[in-house]
Amino acid sequence: MRVTLSTDPRDFVARDWSDLVGADPSATFFHAPRYLKLYWEEFGQDVELLLAFAQEDGQTVGAAAFDRVGQTLRFLGGTEVTDYMGPVALQGTEDRFAKELLGALAGLDRFTEADLRGLPEDSPWLARLADAAAARGLAVAEEDDSVAPLLALPPTYEEYLAVLPAKLRHEIRRKARRLDAQAGGHMLTFATAASLVDDLGAFVAMHRSSEGPKGKFMKPGMEIFFRRLGESFLGEGVFRLAFLEAGGRRMAGAIAFFFDGAVYLYNSAFDREFRDLAPGMVLVAELIEEACREGCERFDMLKGDLGYKYRFGAARRRVRRLVITPR
Repeated sequence: MRVTLSTDPRDFVARDWSDLVGADPSATFFHAPRYLKLYWEEFGQDVELLLAFAQEDGQTVGAAAFDRVGQTLRFLGGTEVTDYMGPVALQGTEDRFAKELLGALAGLDRFTEADLRGLPEDSPWLARLADAAAARGLAVAEEDDSVAPLLALPPTYEEYLAVLPAKLRHEIRRKARRLDAQAGGHMLTFATAASLVDDLGAFVAMHRSSEGPKGKFMKPGMEIFFRRLGESFLGEGVFRLAFLEAGGRRMAGAIAFFFDGAVYLYNSAFDREFRDLAPGMVLVAELIEEACREGCERFDMLKGDLGYKYRFGAARRRVRRLVITPR
Protein backbone atom coordinates (compact mmCIF):
# COMPACT_ATOMS: atom_id res chain seq x y z
CA MET A 1 0.00 0.00 0.00
CA ARG A 2 1.19 3.48 -0.87
CA VAL A 3 -0.22 6.71 0.56
CA THR A 4 0.13 9.92 -1.45
CA LEU A 5 -0.65 13.43 -0.27
CA SER A 6 -2.21 16.18 -2.35
CA THR A 7 -2.78 19.89 -1.77
CA ASP A 8 -4.83 20.25 -4.95
CA PRO A 9 -8.56 20.97 -4.31
CA ARG A 10 -9.34 19.62 -7.78
CA ASP A 11 -8.79 16.17 -6.29
CA PHE A 12 -12.15 16.40 -4.52
CA VAL A 13 -13.55 15.64 -7.97
CA ALA A 14 -10.63 14.08 -9.85
CA ARG A 15 -10.10 11.48 -7.10
CA ASP A 16 -13.65 11.36 -5.77
CA TRP A 17 -13.85 8.84 -2.91
CA SER A 18 -17.62 8.56 -2.63
CA ASP A 19 -17.44 4.81 -3.22
CA LEU A 20 -15.26 4.47 -0.11
CA VAL A 21 -17.82 6.39 1.95
CA GLY A 22 -20.44 3.88 0.82
CA ALA A 23 -18.17 0.95 1.63
CA ASP A 24 -17.00 2.02 5.10
CA PRO A 25 -19.61 1.19 7.78
CA SER A 26 -18.30 3.97 10.03
CA ALA A 27 -18.59 6.69 7.37
CA THR A 28 -21.22 9.41 7.57
CA PHE A 29 -22.62 12.14 5.37
CA PHE A 30 -19.83 14.40 6.65
CA HIS A 31 -17.18 12.17 5.10
CA ALA A 32 -18.56 12.65 1.57
CA PRO A 33 -16.13 14.49 -0.73
CA ARG A 34 -18.93 16.68 -2.08
CA TYR A 35 -19.69 17.91 1.44
CA LEU A 36 -16.02 18.48 2.25
CA LYS A 37 -15.49 20.29 -1.05
CA LEU A 38 -18.27 22.73 -0.15
CA TYR A 39 -16.76 23.23 3.28
CA TRP A 40 -13.33 23.90 1.79
CA GLU A 41 -14.68 26.38 -0.75
CA GLU A 42 -16.56 28.36 1.89
CA PHE A 43 -14.24 28.18 4.90
CA GLY A 44 -10.81 27.09 3.69
CA GLN A 45 -9.31 30.44 2.78
CA ASP A 46 -6.83 30.67 5.67
CA VAL A 47 -5.69 27.06 5.94
CA GLU A 48 -3.68 24.63 3.85
CA LEU A 49 -5.53 21.70 2.30
CA LEU A 50 -4.08 18.20 2.54
CA LEU A 51 -5.79 15.17 1.00
CA ALA A 52 -4.47 11.64 1.54
CA PHE A 53 -5.12 8.69 -0.79
CA ALA A 54 -4.12 5.05 -0.35
CA GLN A 55 -3.41 2.97 -3.44
CA GLU A 56 -3.25 -0.80 -3.44
CA ASP A 57 -3.18 -3.07 -6.50
CA GLY A 58 -4.00 -0.12 -8.72
CA GLN A 59 -7.11 0.83 -6.71
CA THR A 60 -7.85 3.66 -4.31
CA VAL A 61 -8.68 1.90 -1.05
CA GLY A 62 -8.51 4.72 1.48
CA ALA A 63 -8.92 8.48 1.74
CA ALA A 64 -8.75 11.21 4.36
CA ALA A 65 -9.03 14.99 4.25
CA PHE A 66 -7.09 17.39 6.46
CA ASP A 67 -6.25 21.04 6.79
CA ARG A 68 -3.15 22.52 8.33
CA VAL A 69 -2.80 25.73 10.29
CA GLY A 70 0.85 26.49 10.96
CA GLN A 71 2.30 23.26 12.31
CA THR A 72 -1.01 21.76 13.46
CA LEU A 73 -2.84 19.21 11.33
CA ARG A 74 -6.62 18.75 11.69
CA PHE A 75 -9.33 16.76 9.97
CA LEU A 76 -10.99 18.92 7.34
CA GLY A 77 -14.45 20.09 8.28
CA GLY A 78 -14.23 22.45 11.21
CA THR A 79 -15.96 21.69 14.47
CA GLU A 80 -18.53 24.48 14.03
CA VAL A 81 -20.36 22.79 11.15
CA THR A 82 -18.97 19.25 10.81
CA ASP A 83 -19.86 16.73 13.49
CA TYR A 84 -17.93 13.64 12.40
CA MET A 85 -14.55 13.45 10.70
CA GLY A 86 -11.84 10.97 9.87
CA PRO A 87 -10.61 8.53 7.23
CA VAL A 88 -12.61 6.06 5.15
CA ALA A 89 -11.38 2.83 3.61
CA LEU A 90 -12.40 -0.43 2.02
CA GLN A 91 -13.05 -3.20 4.50
CA GLY A 92 -9.94 -5.28 5.07
CA THR A 93 -7.55 -2.41 4.32
CA GLU A 94 -8.26 -0.15 7.29
CA ASP A 95 -5.36 -1.16 9.55
CA ARG A 96 -2.83 -0.94 6.73
CA PHE A 97 -4.20 2.43 5.70
CA ALA A 98 -4.03 3.80 9.24
CA LYS A 99 -0.40 2.65 9.53
CA GLU A 100 0.69 4.11 6.20
CA LEU A 101 -1.34 7.28 6.70
CA LEU A 102 0.37 8.03 10.02
CA GLY A 103 3.73 7.35 8.41
CA ALA A 104 3.02 9.84 5.64
CA LEU A 105 1.76 12.48 8.07
CA ALA A 106 4.69 12.03 10.45
CA GLY A 107 7.05 12.72 7.56
CA LEU A 108 5.56 16.12 6.80
CA ASP A 109 7.65 19.23 7.18
CA ARG A 110 6.48 21.53 9.99
CA PHE A 111 4.55 18.74 11.70
CA THR A 112 4.37 19.31 15.46
CA GLU A 113 0.81 18.24 16.29
CA ALA A 114 -2.23 16.48 14.85
CA ASP A 115 -5.43 17.58 16.59
CA LEU A 116 -7.92 15.01 15.30
CA ARG A 117 -11.47 15.68 16.45
CA GLY A 118 -14.85 14.28 15.49
CA LEU A 119 -14.20 10.57 16.12
CA PRO A 120 -17.21 8.82 17.73
CA GLU A 121 -16.30 6.52 20.60
CA ASP A 122 -17.79 3.57 18.70
CA SER A 123 -15.79 4.27 15.53
CA PRO A 124 -13.04 1.70 14.94
CA TRP A 125 -10.91 4.52 13.49
CA LEU A 126 -10.33 5.84 16.99
CA ALA A 127 -8.26 2.82 17.99
CA ARG A 128 -6.77 2.31 14.53
CA LEU A 129 -5.29 5.80 14.41
CA ALA A 130 -4.13 5.72 18.02
CA ASP A 131 -2.43 2.34 17.54
CA ALA A 132 -0.83 3.40 14.25
CA ALA A 133 0.52 6.60 15.80
CA ALA A 134 1.95 4.74 18.80
CA ALA A 135 3.58 2.20 16.48
CA ARG A 136 5.31 5.11 14.73
CA GLY A 137 6.75 6.28 18.05
CA LEU A 138 4.40 9.24 18.31
CA ALA A 139 2.82 10.37 21.56
CA VAL A 140 -0.96 9.92 21.66
CA ALA A 141 -3.49 11.50 24.02
CA GLU A 142 -7.21 10.71 23.81
CA GLU A 143 -9.62 13.33 25.10
CA ASP A 144 -13.30 14.19 24.99
CA ASP A 145 -14.45 16.32 22.09
CA SER A 146 -18.23 16.44 22.55
CA VAL A 147 -21.33 14.29 22.98
CA ALA A 148 -23.63 13.21 20.13
CA PRO A 149 -26.77 11.41 21.35
CA LEU A 150 -27.92 8.64 19.02
CA LEU A 151 -31.31 7.01 18.60
CA ALA A 152 -31.67 3.50 17.15
CA LEU A 153 -34.87 3.21 15.12
CA PRO A 154 -37.16 0.17 14.81
CA PRO A 155 -39.08 -0.45 11.57
CA THR A 156 -42.14 1.61 12.51
CA TYR A 157 -42.90 4.75 14.47
CA GLU A 158 -45.41 2.90 16.65
CA GLU A 159 -42.70 0.42 17.59
CA TYR A 160 -40.40 3.33 18.41
CA LEU A 161 -43.01 4.84 20.73
CA ALA A 162 -43.73 1.45 22.30
CA VAL A 163 -40.12 0.91 23.44
CA LEU A 164 -39.82 4.35 25.03
CA PRO A 165 -40.28 4.69 28.78
CA ALA A 166 -43.92 5.50 29.46
CA LYS A 167 -43.12 9.02 30.67
CA LEU A 168 -41.29 9.94 27.45
CA ARG A 169 -43.95 8.34 25.25
CA HIS A 170 -46.72 10.26 26.97
CA GLU A 171 -44.77 13.52 26.78
CA ILE A 172 -44.29 13.22 23.00
CA ARG A 173 -47.97 12.49 22.44
CA ARG A 174 -49.14 15.14 24.89
CA LYS A 175 -47.13 17.91 23.23
CA ALA A 176 -48.58 17.07 19.81
CA ARG A 177 -52.13 16.96 21.19
CA ARG A 178 -51.69 20.27 23.00
CA LEU A 179 -50.36 22.00 19.91
CA ASP A 180 -53.22 20.62 17.82
CA ALA A 181 -55.80 21.73 20.36
CA GLN A 182 -54.53 25.30 20.36
CA ALA A 183 -53.51 25.68 16.71
CA GLY A 184 -56.06 23.50 14.94
CA GLY A 185 -53.85 20.64 13.75
CA HIS A 186 -50.32 20.52 12.39
CA MET A 187 -48.44 19.18 9.36
CA LEU A 188 -44.86 18.55 8.26
CA THR A 189 -43.74 20.18 5.00
CA PHE A 190 -40.46 20.03 3.10
CA ALA A 191 -38.72 22.55 0.89
CA THR A 192 -38.61 21.76 -2.82
CA ALA A 193 -36.13 22.88 -5.46
CA ALA A 194 -38.55 25.62 -6.48
CA SER A 195 -39.12 26.86 -2.92
CA LEU A 196 -35.62 26.36 -1.51
CA VAL A 197 -34.39 29.97 -1.66
CA ASP A 198 -37.51 31.40 -0.01
CA ASP A 199 -37.74 28.57 2.51
CA LEU A 200 -34.11 28.96 3.53
CA GLY A 201 -34.71 32.67 3.98
CA ALA A 202 -37.59 31.90 6.33
CA PHE A 203 -35.48 29.37 8.25
CA VAL A 204 -32.53 31.76 8.58
CA ALA A 205 -34.83 34.50 9.90
CA MET A 206 -36.27 32.07 12.44
CA HIS A 207 -32.76 31.00 13.43
CA ARG A 208 -31.53 34.58 13.89
CA SER A 209 -34.43 35.29 16.23
CA SER A 210 -33.08 32.69 18.67
CA GLU A 211 -31.62 33.77 21.98
CA GLY A 212 -27.96 33.61 22.92
CA PRO A 213 -25.16 32.22 20.72
CA LYS A 214 -27.62 30.31 18.51
CA GLY A 215 -29.08 33.58 17.25
CA LYS A 216 -25.59 34.74 16.16
CA PHE A 217 -24.64 31.50 14.41
CA MET A 218 -26.27 32.21 11.05
CA LYS A 219 -23.79 34.80 9.79
CA PRO A 220 -23.87 35.72 6.07
CA GLY A 221 -21.08 33.25 5.23
CA MET A 222 -22.86 30.50 7.13
CA GLU A 223 -26.10 31.26 5.31
CA ILE A 224 -24.31 30.83 1.97
CA PHE A 225 -22.90 27.49 3.11
CA PHE A 226 -26.38 26.24 4.09
CA ARG A 227 -27.80 27.42 0.77
CA ARG A 228 -25.09 25.59 -1.17
CA LEU A 229 -25.74 22.43 0.84
CA GLY A 230 -29.39 22.67 -0.15
CA GLU A 231 -28.62 23.30 -3.80
CA SER A 232 -26.19 20.36 -3.91
CA PHE A 233 -28.08 17.70 -1.95
CA LEU A 234 -31.80 18.49 -2.03
CA GLY A 235 -32.41 16.97 -5.46
CA GLU A 236 -31.33 13.50 -4.36
CA GLY A 237 -33.33 13.61 -1.13
CA VAL A 238 -30.35 13.94 1.22
CA PHE A 239 -30.87 17.55 2.29
CA ARG A 240 -34.25 18.10 3.96
CA LEU A 241 -35.46 21.50 5.09
CA ALA A 242 -38.58 20.72 7.11
CA PHE A 243 -41.16 22.99 8.69
CA LEU A 244 -43.84 22.33 11.26
CA GLU A 245 -46.90 24.26 10.14
CA ALA A 246 -50.03 24.86 12.19
CA GLY A 247 -52.84 27.37 11.87
CA GLY A 248 -51.32 28.68 8.66
CA ARG A 249 -48.02 29.55 10.42
CA ARG A 250 -44.57 28.04 10.34
CA MET A 251 -43.81 27.37 13.98
CA ALA A 252 -40.49 25.52 13.70
CA GLY A 253 -37.94 24.49 11.11
CA ALA A 254 -35.08 22.00 10.87
CA ILE A 255 -32.40 20.89 8.43
CA ALA A 256 -31.60 17.19 8.39
CA PHE A 257 -29.57 14.90 6.15
CA PHE A 258 -31.13 11.57 5.16
CA PHE A 259 -28.09 9.52 4.15
CA ASP A 260 -27.37 5.81 3.87
CA GLY A 261 -29.92 4.60 6.41
CA ALA A 262 -29.32 7.40 8.90
CA VAL A 263 -30.88 10.78 9.61
CA TYR A 264 -28.62 13.53 10.90
CA LEU A 265 -30.51 16.33 12.67
CA TYR A 266 -28.23 19.18 11.62
CA ASN A 267 -29.86 22.42 12.70
CA SER A 268 -33.19 23.66 14.01
CA ALA A 269 -35.05 26.77 15.12
CA PHE A 270 -38.54 27.77 16.17
CA ASP A 271 -40.70 30.86 16.28
CA ARG A 272 -40.37 32.33 19.77
CA GLU A 273 -44.00 33.42 19.65
CA PHE A 274 -45.03 29.77 19.96
CA ARG A 275 -42.50 28.73 22.60
CA ASP A 276 -45.21 27.53 25.00
CA LEU A 277 -46.48 25.01 22.43
CA ALA A 278 -43.05 23.30 22.09
CA PRO A 279 -43.16 23.27 18.26
CA GLY A 280 -39.52 22.21 18.05
CA MET A 281 -40.24 19.05 20.01
CA VAL A 282 -43.25 18.23 17.84
CA LEU A 283 -41.15 18.79 14.71
CA VAL A 284 -38.43 16.40 15.87
CA ALA A 285 -41.06 13.74 16.60
CA GLU A 286 -42.44 14.22 13.09
CA LEU A 287 -38.96 13.80 11.61
CA ILE A 288 -38.42 10.61 13.60
CA GLU A 289 -41.71 9.30 12.23
CA GLU A 290 -40.61 10.20 8.70
CA ALA A 291 -37.28 8.45 9.26
CA CYS A 292 -39.09 5.27 10.33
CA ARG A 293 -41.39 5.53 7.31
CA GLU A 294 -38.37 5.69 5.00
CA GLY A 295 -36.70 2.69 6.60
CA CYS A 296 -33.87 4.54 8.36
CA GLU A 297 -32.12 2.68 11.16
CA ARG A 298 -30.55 5.58 13.09
CA PHE A 299 -31.61 9.07 14.07
CA ASP A 300 -28.47 10.98 14.99
CA MET A 301 -28.97 14.07 17.14
CA LEU A 302 -25.37 15.12 16.40
CA LYS A 303 -23.08 17.04 18.73
CA GLY A 304 -24.44 18.89 21.74
CA ASP A 305 -25.29 17.35 25.09
CA LEU A 306 -28.74 18.96 25.25
CA GLY A 307 -31.53 17.66 27.45
CA TYR A 308 -34.25 17.63 24.80
CA LYS A 309 -32.39 14.95 22.81
CA TYR A 310 -32.75 12.43 25.63
CA ARG A 311 -36.49 13.08 25.82
CA PHE A 312 -36.75 11.15 22.55
CA GLY A 313 -34.88 8.15 23.96
CA ALA A 314 -31.46 8.90 22.48
CA ALA A 315 -28.45 7.23 24.08
CA ARG A 316 -25.48 9.32 25.17
CA ARG A 317 -22.49 8.78 22.90
CA ARG A 318 -19.16 10.51 23.31
CA VAL A 319 -17.20 12.01 20.44
CA ARG A 320 -13.47 11.76 21.00
CA ARG A 321 -10.34 13.66 20.07
CA LEU A 322 -6.84 12.35 19.41
CA VAL A 323 -3.87 14.65 19.95
CA ILE A 324 -0.77 13.19 18.32
CA THR A 325 2.68 14.72 18.75
CA PRO A 326 6.30 13.67 18.16
CA ARG A 327 7.99 12.38 21.30
